[in-house]
Amino acid sequence: MRSPLNWALLGLVIQRPSYGYELVQRFERTYADAIELSSPSQIYTALDALQRRSLVEELCGEDAPAVVRQPKPHYRATAEGVHGYQEWLIAHLGDERRRSRLFACQLAALTPPVALAVIERYEQACLLQARGTPLAGAGEHPPDSASELAARLVGEQDRLAMGARLQWIAYARRELRAATHDRAPRR
Repeated sequence: MRSPLNWALLGLVIQRPSYGYELVQRFERTYADAIELSSPSQIYTALDALQRRSLVEELCGEDAPAVVRQPKPHYRATAEGVHGYQEWLIAHLGDERRRSRLFACQLAALTPPVALAVIERYEQACLLQARGTPLAGAGEHPPDSASELAARLVGEQDRLAMGARLQWIAYARRELRAATHDRAPRR
């Protein structure tokens, strides 16, 4: 299963068993900035895929919440689903590193002056992005909901990653300037 949407949905079901429309709402609140739904039907398609792979199951009988109106199928994660989700999270640790390596290799393919211009634009884009990054303080408030905890974790990860990215930009700028001077015609 390759779709990040399916895995994100599985995470929501692990967090709390839910029915389809509730999952659509939770998905949009939780992943609005990360994964866009083209249609709410994507959630139902993902639920079907998760169910076919035995990663989620329908709650039935006494396990299902009491419903006043027409019954809605509620889904919960299976033990296999929880295990698969954990493995998927760990397996994707290298994705960001691969993207960073690709960017550095592609940058190095440019002449140093052109690469410096790209670094300048990249830095400006990073700084613009950093303006929207909330600061997360350690231990300010105990988590009172999973979405608030997720927001704090994401904010701190973004803050730390931005700091590292800006340090790398300074390093790359020094290296590219040195390469520019090394290539300058000698008199």
